[in-house]
This record gives sequence, structure tokens and C-alpha cells, in this order.
Amino acid sequence: MEEELCQALEAISPATCTYQDWLTVGMALKQAGLPVTLWEQWSARDGSRYHKGECARKWETFRGSPAPVTENSIFKLARDHGWTGPEGHELGWDDVLQAHEEGRVVDPHWLDVPDLALPDQTAPWDPAAQLIDYLRALFEPSDHVAYVTESFLDKDRRRPTKGCWDRTAEQLIAELQACGEDLGSVLGDYDPAVGAWICFNPVDGQGRRDANITEYRYALVESDEQDIDRQAAILHQMQLPLAALVYSGKKSLHAIVKVDAPDSAEYRKRVDYLYEVCRKNGLQIDQQNRNPSRLSRMPGILRDGQKQCLLETNTGKSCWQEWVDWIESATDELPDTENLADTWADPPALAPPLIDNVLRQGHKMLLAGPSKAGKSFALIELCISIAEGRPWFGRFGCAQGKVLYINLELDRASCLHRFRDVYTALDLAPDHVSNIDLWNLRGVSVPMDKLAPKLIRRAQRKNYIAVVLDPIYKVITGDENSADQMAKFCNQ
Repeated sequence: MEEELCQALEAISPATCTYQDWLTVGMALKQAGLPVTLWEQWSARDGSRYHKGECARKWETFRGSPAPVTENSIFKLARDHGWTGPEGHELGWDDVLQAHEEGRVVDPHWLDVPDLALPDQTAPWDPAAQLIDYLRALFEPSDHVAYVTESFLDKDRRRPTKGCWDRTAEQLIAELQACGEDLGSVLGDYDPAVGAWICFNPVDGQGRRDANITEYRYALVESDEQDIDRQAAILHQMQLPLAALVYSGKKSLHAIVKVDAPDSAEYRKRVDYLYEVCRKNGLQIDQQNRNPSRLSRMPGILRDGQKQCLLETNTGKSCWQEWVDWIESATDELPDTENLADTWADPPALAPPLIDNVLRQGHKMLLAGPSKAGKSFALIELCISIAEGRPWFGRFGCAQGKVLYINLELDRASCLHRFRDVYTALDLAPDHVSNIDLWNLRGVSVPMDKLAPKLIRRAQRKNYIAVVLDPIYKVITGDENSADQMAKFCNQ
């Protein structure tokens, strides 16, 4: 168990976790009997929030609970971060098997990870052109642009100041075109050990807070917990609608994603959706980048000897809605549409008939009628007709084969006698009575959603060409007068 928990923790980036997630990991580790040092080591991976000794102090406050947080919470959190579990692990009874998780288009086992083509750090470059291309890709000429070139020391790291927001994209581009390679003459000098930042959404020219954002066009996706080549591979396979992709000069890419939200409320919803899809596809992103006024790395800037550079613009899907439609259609597990002309000349073969001119094999039929109308006798006769290969009601020809009759109402003896009585009334010899199997479930309360998988397993072993349930109301879980609940039942 300890080895599996360590594997799960390795898949979880503490930098992407909320405070509650962090507490959950600690409580689950203590409940599992593991040492606080494991929590400490894992937490230390988040350099910006980690404080030595904090884990030990919080550990002492975990004193148990009637409903304790267990190691399963860690496994769930790891799977939420794209972990697929230890190789060869057993499945739980409640595990869901499906081809694709909704919203997941990246299979981590088959992800092609080519080397990311970063620019030569020693080759000449045009920093002004880098920033001009970025501004043209993200802003309208009249948009005010906020940026930061100065920083201050906060504890053990440099952080950006509030910055500037006094000029439009058009004004900045004009000045950059005339500056040669001296960005400092336009933006102000920056510390080349730290770099510089830019706000990817336009502001009102009065400040750089969320309240100053004038249009909610873009969101930031950043991951510095994964190999940079893998980051790029996931971003591209997800076909995110990228306005720009910037190399931070360190260990992450900054993806500026088109969300095109009409207002702040919709922006929050779209960013939540975006981050959730990124999580499902194995991208361990920084959860603190949700704000529309968030800063991203400015291209055309040096950072500790490395170039903050623009890698691409306007790639992936063209807009937010096109991307959402693609994600949902690619993972909804529904069949694709097809054009009638494709099969007009050579249509697929029809399923063979089960009851001539009434029902084909693999299809469903409901037999309805008032109480005591003879529905059960009619279904018993149908079973006999299929088993013996004779017409049902002397009129509808039946395919011959094995049939399962599920008896949900009669006691076993009465059911057996009814079959004998119908054979006698039809004056039929039981030449192929071995084709009929009975499953007596009277008194066994099994709803259809639980019965169906058990029935499928038995039916596959015996190769039945028909399964008859009598009476059907015994396995209906919903309200029989509710159309949507009956539709759900009939689709099982």
C-alpha cells in the first residue's frame, strides 16, 4: 500500500492543489499509518507555498474522525491528475469501465512527445518583433495593455509590481517598431535576471485588477510540474484554441487560450471548464492563474540568460465554441453521423428475423394488454415456437434457436406446469424442449439496472437468440407513468 500511495503522490502536483486538497493528503497519510515526513517531502515540491514545519504542526491536529479521510482520497486525487493507477491493480466492484472519460482526448500511454523546437539561445533575435507579433495576436489597436518590468523581493523570490497601463497596443507597436532592439526605451528597463510580464486581457487604462479588465478574451494555462516537451504535446493534442504560446525562459509554457467570455461570470465558468478538461488530459496546471488580470511572461525578454519567446500564434481550434464542440463530440462515445449516399448502393445486411414481419434478432418488443388477457400464455407459446421453429399463433414464422424465459411472478412448479400445458394445448411433441431455459426469479428483488449485466453474462454463455421477461413491471425501477424513466428502462 505504501508503494502505491507514493506512486499516487508522485502524480499529484502540490502546486495545483487547493488548501483543502493539501489537508486531505495529510489526513489520508496519517490515517494510513504513514509518517509525516512523506507529507513534508511531497509538500516541498510547491516551493511558492511550502513552509518548513507547517506539515508537522498541522499533523498534530489530525485526531481522527467517525468518517475518516482514507488513502482512497489520495488515489482519487491522483486519478483526477491523470494517474492511471499501478500496473495490474485489481478492479473494485464499483469501478466504471469506459472507452473514454468525458472530456479526455489524450491517452497518456500513447502520447507522442516530440522534442519542442525552442529557439537557439545564442543566436541573434529581434525582441521587438517578438513583442509586436504577440500584441497583434492578442489585442485590438485601441486596447490598453498592462505590463510589468519591475519587481520586488518577497521573502525568497522576486515578484512583479503593479506595472504600467497607460498606452494602447497601437501606441506600443509604433514605439517598438522605432526602438531597434532597445525595449527598455519603450517599456522601461527590466532586470534580466527576473524578466518581465504582460497582462493578456485588455484593461481600461486605470489599473491592472480584475475590475479593470474590459474584455474577457483569454485565460492562462501554465504547468511547471511536467517536462516541457510533454506540456507542448498535451496542449497540441488537446487542440486548445491558442492565441499565443510563450516559452517562459524556465521550465514552463504559457498558453494563452481563447475563451471569449461575454462577462466575468461566464469567464469563471469557462475557465473552470478549461482547467477541468486540462486536468482530465493529464496537464498539471497552476490553479492560481484563473484571474483575467493574471500576468504571463512577456516575449522578447531575457530571463536569467534565457529568452522568453513567442513560439506560435493562433493554433489549435479557431475559437472557444469550436473547441468545446470538438472536445464534447470526441469524447461523448456517441456514433458519428453518416451520409445516406455512402451506403445507398451497398446497404448493410439486415439482422435475421426472429418473428417474421414482426421482430428481428437483437431487437426489442413489448407485449401489452389488460390483466388476465393471456399475455403470459402468449409469451410461453412464443418461447415454444422459437424452440421448435414453428409459427407463433399459427401465423408468424419464428427462427429456431435457444430461448431464455425469465419467470418473475410464478412459483417454479406453476411455471413448469404452464409450459407442459401449452405444449399439450398446441398438440406439439417436445422435440426441441432442450432449447428452452427457465430462470425462476420470483421473490428475488432485482431491478433491471442490476439484472441487466447479470443477464448479459448468462446470455453470452448460452447463445440465446431470444430472452423473454415476464412480467416486466417486476424489474422496472422508475415510475411506469414517467416517459423519461420508461425510456431509460427500455434502452437498457
